[in-house]
Amino acid sequence: MATNLAIDNKLLNEALRIGHFRSKKDTVNMALREFIQKRRQKDILNLFGSIDFDAKYDYKKARNRI
Repeated sequence: MATNLAIDNKLLNEALRIGHFRSKKDTVNMALREFIQKRRQKDILNLFGSIDFDAKYDYKKARNRI
C-alpha cells in the first residue's frame, strides 16, 4: 500500500544510519515494530499487581515435570 508521509528527514536519516538499514522503508518498518513492541510491554506492566496467585503453588516442583 503506497502512503505519502511528511517525515522529518533528519530523524529518518539518523535512524537509517544508526540502524544500518538499506532503505528508508526498512527503517520505518522497524521503527513501527519497535513502537508496537514497546507499547505492548507497557500494557503488560499494567497487569502487575492485578493478577491473583496461589501462594501455596510450588513452582520448583512444576519445573521438574517429565
